[in-house]
Parts: sequence; structure tokens; C-alpha cells
Amino acid sequence: MRSALTAAAIVMIGCGAGSRTAGRPEVRIAAAANLTQVFQALGPQFEAQAAIHPVFSFGSTAQLARQIENAAPFDVFAAADVQHVDELDRKGLLVPGSRAPYAEGILALWIPPNSRAAATRIEDLTKPDVRVIAIAKPDLAPYGQATVEALRRLGIWDRVRPKIVYAENIGMAKQYGSSNNADAVFTAYSLVLNEGGKIIVVDDALHAPIVQELAIVAGSPNGAAARKFTAFLLAGPGQGILRAYGYRTTP
Repeated sequence: MRSALTAAAIVMIGCGAGSRTAGRPEVRIAAAANLTQVFQALGPQFEAQAAIHPVFSFGSTAQLARQIENAAPFDVFAAADVQHVDELDRKGLLVPGSRAPYAEGILALWIPPNSRAAATRIEDLTKPDVRVIAIAKPDLAPYGQATVEALRRLGIWDRVRPKIVYAENIGMAKQYGSSNNADAVFTAYSLVLNEGGKIIVVDDALHAPIVQELAIVAGSPNGAAARKFTAFLLAGPGQGILRAYGYRTTP
């Protein structure tokens, strides 16, 4: 079997070249892995408008939520679901009234350019030319949970389950495909819409909606900057950038 892929579960980067602009305040955002590309594009625009330097920590929603529970110094939590935001809110770890949905994610099946698989629909994953399927761990990542729901509703879960390898988040699942360690990958449409290969958007009827919420972390030392970032994401330029990167947004 091909070699296993290793990668860090959580990656922290700043926008632009990754260095803080001298003298500017920062805002630290715990962001679900599916937001990696869109936030890297959105970050410089926010900094140019608000004169605030965003620093993003990308990882699975569950892992980031645990870090917030352990007093990690985040200002904003941009999750891939509602559940983990709700749990933090019930524990008093979020600023009251700050939570809001900012996008709905789209689940996609990606067949990488060098894959041996000839899949044209999800049911083709049962064929012998598909040997490895990468998904995010369903207990950590909402997109992974949606994947399992979809495969169950199609009635093929038991047949494809032996082929599945689990990644810590959907960004890492995509890396399995990019490095030729998986023939097929379930990930966020936003992460592969500009990639080569084949993309099959999963029918929304096959899984619960992937509603993504954000909130400001209680005790944030950068409350004003956090409010500016969430406002940018919830209205105006932020919503347009999200749509351009494969998310559904609400007017």
C-alpha cells in the first residue's frame, strides 16, 4: 500500500507574505480547514480595508473548539458547523450575541488528475479501480460527517468503508489526493474548484446542510478588531469572496 501521508493537524499563517505589518494590530482567527484558500484570499483585502493584520490557525472544527476550551488565545472562531459553536456558547466561552451563520459549505467528491479511478458518479467508488478514498474524520470535521451520511443514503457505505482512510481535517484529506495517496477524496468544493481532475458535487439531499457559524471568543484582548473581521465576513466584500470560492451565502 502507498505510503501514509503525514502533516500537521493545525496550521497557523498570517495573510499576505505571512509577516505582520509593522505597527498594526492583529486579530487571531481559529478557522475550519475548509476555509484555507478563501481566507488566504480574503485576509489581504481585510487588512487593506481595516488596517488590522489577520492571523489564521486552520484545523478541524473539533480540534479548534478544544483549543478554545483550553484558553487558546483566539479572537474569532470560524467553524464548519453550528454544533461546536453552540457547545462553546453554552459554556460561556463566546461573546453573547456574537455568533452568526456566515456561509453554507458544499461537499464534493474530487478525483485527482493522476488518479486511476474512472468515476463519473459517487456510486462508481464501489468499482475495483478505486482502491483508496480519503475523507476527514467524521467525529472531528462536519464535512467528514456529511460524507458518511451521503454514502449511507446512497446505500454504498458498507461496500466502500474498507477503502477509506481518515484525515484529521479536509485539508489533509485533499493532500492525500494531491500526493497520489488516494484515488478519490471527499472534501469541500471550495478547496478543489480550481484544481485539475474531476469534481462531482454531492447532492445536498444526501446529507444535512453544512451551515457554518462564527463567533467572537470571550475574553478576546482584541475585541474591536474581532468585531471588524466578523463584520467584514458577514457583509459586503467578505460575502462576495466566499461566493467566489464556492460557498453559498445568505443575502
